[in-house]
Amino acid sequence: MAEDSLTILGFWGSPFVLRVKWALELKGVQYQYVEEDFKNKSDMLLQYNPVYKKVPVLVHDGKSISESLVILEYIDEIWKQNPLLPHDPYERAKARFWAKFADEKCVPAFIATFSKIGEEQQEAAQEARENLKILESGLEGRRYFGGENIGFADIAVGFFGRWVRVVEETVGINLIDTESMAKLSTYFDDFLELPVIKECTPSHDKLLEHNKAFHKVLTSSST
Repeated sequence: MAEDSLTILGFWGSPFVLRVKWALELKGVQYQYVEEDFKNKSDMLLQYNPVYKKVPVLVHDGKSISESLVILEYIDEIWKQNPLLPHDPYERAKARFWAKFADEKCVPAFIATFSKIGEEQQEAAQEARENLKILESGLEGRRYFGGENIGFADIAVGFFGRWVRVVEETVGINLIDTESMAKLSTYFDDFLELPVIKECTPSHDKLLEHNKAFHKVLTSSST
């Protein structure tokens, strides 16, 4: 069986690693997990991801795949059960579009809101809100981006419901407005309560403690 030699190199606090875990859990595929130390990267990580030297890395039968969205597509092609990408070409294109929008537009704005101060932070927060509102339009009245069942786009954007709220609490800035983004807020809550998702998602409190400590280091070094 293919999953007999399947390993994830990751870090517990990385939402991109979580994407890979979620995908494998949804498909019922067993894997080994190796926790990486960013301050002392393992020889295994440097061997299997010499280009970026970061997680996640999926090692399957000795072959490595890097970058979370690429890994998701690989997983979906290898293990056909519970498909992540829709069969319809147009729906597949839309799923890829929202996943790319999440990484290229939403994530940088969240990071800037977390890491910047003053006017730059306020501008980043406004950009984050605008992008979240655009993201909400992708639901198109559906329960999930994938329809009645979660799929590729949900795996790509679902972590926002946990990480963005941690960012909000860390920096004291509201990003997900439960009134103007009621549909998106409900979607995040619903997604994170799914048993298969909830079981392998770090708790809010654990992430908050980690990110507050990291934020303190960032802000002290910038002042």
